[in-house]
Order: sequence, then structure tokens, then C-alpha cells
Amino acid sequence: MAFLELSVMLRADRQPHAEAALEKLGALAITLLDSQADTPEERAILEPGVNETPLWDALELIALFDTQADHGVLLAGLLDALPGLSPGQITFREVADRDWERAWMDRFQPMRFGRRLWIYPWNIEPPADDMEAVIVRLDPGLAFGTGTHPTTALCLEWLDSLDLHGKTVLDYGCGSGVLAIAALRLGAMLAIGVDNDPQALTASRDNAQRNHIADRLSLHKPGELPRTRCDVLIANILAAPLHDLAPTFATLLKPGAPFALSGILAGQQDELRERYAANGFTDLRVVQREDWIRIAGRRAT
Repeated sequence: MAFLELSVMLRADRQPHAEAALEKLGALAITLLDSQADTPEERAILEPGVNETPLWDALELIALFDTQADHGVLLAGLLDALPGLSPGQITFREVADRDWERAWMDRFQPMRFGRRLWIYPWNIEPPADDMEAVIVRLDPGLAFGTGTHPTTALCLEWLDSLDLHGKTVLDYGCGSGVLAIAALRLGAMLAIGVDNDPQALTASRDNAQRNHIADRLSLHKPGELPRTRCDVLIANILAAPLHDLAPTFATLLKPGAPFALSGILAGQQDELRERYAANGFTDLRVVQREDWIRIAGRRAT
């Protein structure tokens, strides 16, 4: 089966209007790519949740339509929804179903984080003879949830460094659930995932079921989080909410418990370190990868 692919280059702030227009025009699927990456391999795929905004300044939005869709109608509808958009920013091509699937699969290969932890796509079987490997299985395409983004990689490596056996791990801003699932596969007794996006909670639940650990994952919106103190906390969100959540995190962690924060851009770490030190966190250490930061430490005893 073939599809009609529409591609449009946009400023990131125009993405919500463009996506709404394309959905109204009958788009079957919409994908966002970083239009400023130097190579195709660096162009992370993002499937944003409800009301989420890409972190890139400029992006390429790709929409799939039925091959019988009218080019002229699609072009006119998009230009009408986005005043100032040039027809030269929009391209069409026909793509085969198999080509589209391979484009996604080929971008995502098995990745190791730390000593033991691996993320494997479902189309690749892990070797049966590696008895130490800890495997998490996830679909490709979730760039902010499968380890392809530096913040996720920093968090996965940190989890791999811990002894999680018998522990309760809180994943605040769980997204696809990859961090909570990794913690459970690494030996945690229970993981609690928190996200304000219902789609993220659904994705986390589905991924946990496919990894056969759904019975040990508890999912909640922020206001519904049970009053319990956890043994480990990890939060891969953004600097502003991390700043606001420091007092909350202090109440959610047991004394002496380890925590890690990411989603922090280089240059934002000093203010956050001061904020967390003032809220009872200690041993604060910074690790940087590309333009992104991880802050790790412990709740004071």
C-alpha cells in the first residue's frame, strides 16, 4: 500500500497550528523531525504528547495521507491555516508502506547504557547467550523515551549504576515509561510513574505490559500521587518544573535516598543545584552530555 507524504518546514512555534490543520485535512500520521540537524542520523524523531512542544527552533513536519488525497486541497488548506507560509516550504512524494516502516526501524538499533542495560526494538532479538544483559523492549520512534536523546541516556546510565533490588523507584514525568520499566528490569520491586499527560500514562502502561512487568508499575497524575516515600527518584523533564518541584521531591524521598534530574540545558545547572541544596539535597554532582545536564545526589539524612 502506498501513501502520499506531505513535508513542510516550519518554525517550532507554528507546529500546533500546522498539526491541527493537517489532522483536519485527514492526515493518517504526523511525525516531527529536527530540521537543523547536520545528518539524517542526528534527526531525532519525536511523537509529542498532548500540548507538548518540540524543543527544536525549527522542524520538519511530515504527514501521511491516503494516496488518493488531492494535492491542491492539502496545499490550499495548509496555506490557509498558516498565513505567510510559502508553497516552496511544502513538498509531496509517494512512499510505499514498507519504505515508511523501514525508515523508522532503521533509525533504531539496540543500545547499551552502563554495564548491563540494553534497549532493544521489537524487530531485533537480543542474543540468548548474554546472561548479564538486562533487556527493555520498546518500539522505535520515541526519541524522548527510548534512549536516543542525551537526557534519557544519562538517566538510563544512572539507573544501571544503582542497586535497585527491592527498592521503590519514582519516575516523575514518565513519558513512554522507559525509565520506570528499566528500573523494574534492573530489580526494583515497584516503580511509580507520574505524568500530567494521559497519553503518556497509556503509553507507559502499554510498554510495561509488553515487557511483562505491568503488575509492578503504578501510574498516576501528579495530583493523584499516593503519599509515600520512595527509595529512588528520577525526573527527566525540564529545568523550570524541576525548580518548582524541589520541595515536593524532598517530601517524596526517604532520607539518604538517591535521586537524579535531567532535561536540563547546560547553563541551568547552577541555579538548580542551589535550589536543591536549599531543599535538603546533598552530594550534588553534575554530568554533561552534548548540551544536556544530569544532576544527581541524595536526600539529606
